[in-house]
Amino acid sequence: IKNEAFKRGEVLKYRMHYGFINAGEAVLKITDEEKEIGGRKTFHAVGIGYTVSSFDWFFMVRDRYETYIDEEAIVPWLFIRRCNEGGYKIEQNQIYNQYKNIVDSDGKKFDVPENVQDIISAFFFARTIDFSNAKEGDVFEIPCFVDDEIWPLKIKYVGKETIKSDIGKIRCLKFRPIVQKGRVFKKEEDMNAWISDDKNKIPIRAE
Repeated sequence: IKNEAFKRGEVLKYRMHYGFINAGEAVLKITDEEKEIGGRKTFHAVGIGYTVSSFDWFFMVRDRYETYIDEEAIVPWLFIRRCNEGGYKIEQNQIYNQYKNIVDSDGKKFDVPENVQDIISAFFFARTIDFSNAKEGDVFEIPCFVDDEIWPLKIKYVGKETIKSDIGKIRCLKFRPIVQKGRVFKKEEDMNAWISDDKNKIPIRAE
């Protein structure tokens, strides 16, 4: 997979708002670690999300995700999840065999589609997609393995938009991910996301 979007050392930091309240922060980074898995070089991506102390009384979140992504194929080999959301704890360890299309999720084995992604690696893979010829309404689909289920992540291209930020105006591509309704969202298209309209395709904002 041609990748000009990200490399080791990248750190993305976000503020999370609940209405007008500053609720939390999220950090997504690629460490400097150069680990080989099965003879394949990998990127080690770590995602951390947490509520600020003033919001903990309402709903405390302490989430950590890790994934090891094949440098050349941009697919995961190992996924680790440690989440505490309002006292509900989740621990997952998943080993991806991309040669046999099998995922070992805490000892249970599942057949999965070719080049399947985890929920973090899918984020990086999406940044390698060429959107230069995308038309409004086009839908891009990425096969994902989430909570021991195969789930096709779909993102609908909405168009181009320039948004204001703390560092000035940024030209963006706007997308509407088709999410799983009934969990967090009422409707499949309740989410909007903007990524920078350049080769890095950095996620700028999500609502």
